[in-house]
Amino acid sequence: MTMNNSPEVDSPTYETEHQLGENNVDVMGLDLHNPVFFFSALLTILFVIATLIFPTDAKQVFDATKAWSINNFDWLFMVAGNVFVVVCLALIALPLGKIRLGGADAKPDFSNVSWFAMLFAAGMGIGLMFWSVAEPIGYFTNWFGTPLNIADRTTEAADMALGATMFHWGLHPWAIYAVVGLSLAYFAFNCNMPLTIRSTFYPLLGEKTWGVAGHIIDVLAVLATIFGLATSLGFGAQQAAGGLNFLFDIPNTITTQIIIIIGVTGVAIVSLMRGLDGGVKVLSNINMSLAVALMIFVMIAGSTSVIINGIGTIWLSYIENIIPLSNWIGRDDETFYHGWTVFYWAWWISWSPFVGMFIARISRGRTVREFMVAVLLVPTIITSIWMATFGGVGLEQVKNGVGQLAGGITDSSLALFQMLENLPLSSVTSFLAVVLVLVFFITSSDSGSLVIDSITAGGKVDVPVVQRVFWAVLEGVIAAALLFGGGADALGALQAAAISVGLPFTIVLLLMCVSLFIGLTKEHRQL
Repeated sequence: MTMNNSPEVDSPTYETEHQLGENNVDVMGLDLHNPVFFFSALLTILFVIATLIFPTDAKQVFDATKAWSINNFDWLFMVAGNVFVVVCLALIALPLGKIRLGGADAKPDFSNVSWFAMLFAAGMGIGLMFWSVAEPIGYFTNWFGTPLNIADRTTEAADMALGATMFHWGLHPWAIYAVVGLSLAYFAFNCNMPLTIRSTFYPLLGEKTWGVAGHIIDVLAVLATIFGLATSLGFGAQQAAGGLNFLFDIPNTITTQIIIIIGVTGVAIVSLMRGLDGGVKVLSNINMSLAVALMIFVMIAGSTSVIINGIGTIWLSYIENIIPLSNWIGRDDETFYHGWTVFYWAWWISWSPFVGMFIARISRGRTVREFMVAVLLVPTIITSIWMATFGGVGLEQVKNGVGQLAGGITDSSLALFQMLENLPLSSVTSFLAVVLVLVFFITSSDSGSLVIDSITAGGKVDVPVVQRVFWAVLEGVIAAALLFGGGADALGALQAAAISVGLPFTIVLLLMCVSLFIGLTKEHRQL
């Protein structure tokens, strides 16, 4: 039976004699899966070299690929997103929700607070820092399209701005993560299979899971993860550098951005060496505490009544518009629909191997119902409060003509700092925001390195620490090299490549839903 270094369960649902780790090779003391590690590393290096040599051409090629995916398969992304939400809600309600990950006697490895902090930090913590102010203001002022063609700068536009932002950060993205996370956790902890993406396809592919088809699935997962992380690290360095320039007049240059990347990577390496408990968990807990403190301050320093009303408004608008915004037929708001919604769905799907596998790794001992409530519903509620707070205060400043945001968005990376500038203690809160951005990136780098390492080690968890360090360093090197050698064009090419991977992974996730239901139903009948 294939093992993932997790305890045996009493009645495994599937029997397989294949040992995925048998394909591993020892290279200078490293435990590497052949051919997943070598193909992933080779393709990554070739991509970076080609992008550095031809940054503009690479961006044009991958932008065209991304546009083709979004424009021709918008219906697939939208249908899939809706399916994932329905699947997750069904698993909360169905008797299948009683199944416990790891078997009936399994106990959670982490407290509820630490568990939630880690999954939230890995899932979208950094995105909320970047877009919580910029996105609703962008919709309100028609910066780049308005949802459902609502007239900009009206009362209806303000309500829709909050509802549409919530739509992009609520049930749909977390359902994508939940499907992947639950599938991986179930097949790893209940069926004793390797903690790797291919394991989720065993009910559909049988022993072929361990062959070429499985290799392709895992390589795609590695590429999507490392491209997404390196892109975020590069753009995050630009945002952090912009914040430092805004606060302290430190020049926002390539040199500053690369120094930030080196610093983030260095701390991530230390965290990785300390392990999951001593590294990622500690940083996630610290980060969530700082984020809650910042949110409470903005609630008090901003207009409290506006924020309280905003929480009600965001939910009313979200519920009222979730079906129209989920529709893909006859949309006439193409700029918003393709440029925001479909783009987001492709981006969340491309990130799902990384976030889903990390959530799976920390979720042993939870029931399916507990898992879905924690991964789907709780983050959606917390996100609504966060968006109503930061987005609501930002919108209020725009409507009242206060500060730099009154004229609309000029630089999305500075929107949060421009909003905080008009509140008391702006220097302190803006510095705290920069720290949060950096620590969120550190936790993402840590989580991503653990995930990539597991996939490229054949689903093993206990592997030499130097392998995790290798991937963390590679993420930083890719981001720094692309920034230095190609600037925004090179990073844009990498982002477009990551989103392009979202198209084939949409099919992978839909099949994963089928496989998950087959596995859960089979185990439920055995109970």
